[in-house]
Amino acid sequence: MKALALLSGGLDSILAVRLILEQGIDVEAVNFLTIFCDCMHKENNCLSAKLAADKLGIKLQIFEVNEEYLEIVKKPKYGYGSQMNPCIDCRIFMLKKARQYMKQVGAEFIVTGEVLNERPMSQRLPVLKLIEREADLQGLIVRPLSAKLFEPTIPEKKGLIEREKLLAISGRSRKPQIFLARKYHITDYAWPAGGCLLADPGFSGRLRDLMRYVPDFTLNDVKLLKLGRHFRLTDKAKLIVGRNAKENEMILSLGRENDYFFYPLDAKGPIALGRVEFNSDLIHLSGGIIARYCDKENNLPLKIVYKKNLPYEKEQIWEDFALSDLEIKRFII
Repeated sequence: MKALALLSGGLDSILAVRLILEQGIDVEAVNFLTIFCDCMHKENNCLSAKLAADKLGIKLQIFEVNEEYLEIVKKPKYGYGSQMNPCIDCRIFMLKKARQYMKQVGAEFIVTGEVLNERPMSQRLPVLKLIEREADLQGLIVRPLSAKLFEPTIPEKKGLIEREKLLAISGRSRKPQIFLARKYHITDYAWPAGGCLLADPGFSGRLRDLMRYVPDFTLNDVKLLKLGRHFRLTDKAKLIVGRNAKENEMILSLGRENDYFFYPLDAKGPIALGRVEFNSDLIHLSGGIIARYCDKENNLPLKIVYKKNLPYEKEQIWEDFALSDLEIKRFII
């Protein structure tokens, strides 16, 4: 007999898998990676999930679902949480994907680390029932940490799982899970506060701005949201300024045709990308913003190089004084 687990690498999902493994059930895990995950490893693996799967001794399959998930973020049927996190739609989406894979690998049911009433938006009883129904998984989701607080699932009714060995944890306190972690000698796991950029206030502010002015935004736009300082110059013009050498390189790599690139000529400073419509006034404004973040020893104007990201486009130079923090404040996102 086989079960399919949704494994994030957090303590709840690790404990859920451990409880099912203790019943002699074979478990395989899945993790769905999106561009909004703040846990992406350099090899495009969710490192926390991979480490957890290795320690549990189970197989892990990671799926990148960026394009599909982007549409969920743009228009979530059940709305957003406190920031731009579409938690209910996200859970439905992930479980639908898991149901498809469950059939492929011949699993009998799905295991999650959900705890009743732990998350105010997506883990209340009526919402959990809604999610099950929307994902077409009624009775097939086993939540080992809170199982005794739900109606018996199909695997329990069939005798595939011993209900008495499952738990009845509820609420936001982490004490029961931490106690279990000590019992099982689990010390390395991801904390629940992080992981999703859509729940981060700063990132969400940038995303709201993007959705307002560029409703048909792409993955390229989202990748830029994760980098640098962002400035809304006009309804149709935005400037992204790198904060370090690594970000400068990444910003350069994300440039599209007709974007503008800016950098200081005779001083250390950032590379910046301008998108979409720039005239001479906006080029001058951008130069003043970039000059603010350059290292210089005097109050003389800086020479700012700019070039449209087109083949054979000639670089041009504009001299600019740095804008003050007060002047910049009205543009920063």
